[in-house]
Amino acid sequence: MIYKTVDDSALSTESRGLAAKLAAGPTRAYGLIRHGIQAALEQSLTETLCLERHHQLHAGRTEDFAEGVAAFKEKRSAAFKGK
Repeated sequence: MIYKTVDDSALSTESRGLAAKLAAGPTRAYGLIRHGIQAALEQSLTETLCLERHHQLHAGRTEDFAEGVAAFKEKRSAAFKGK
């Protein structure tokens, strides 16, 4: 999916910026999302919803989830650690 285009001369800078942003995010949640999407392509809706339930339970027990909730309540940027 394309959501942005840049000139060739800006590609390196833009891609590094996007990579840094993703690396600073909730990487465990990103992994669960990727796994869910990949699995959804090969299984039924019922199976996909069951997997999503499992992923939500797992994600809700991570340190990053607690950090995200705390940051939201404190109106600050979250400092995710990938845990």
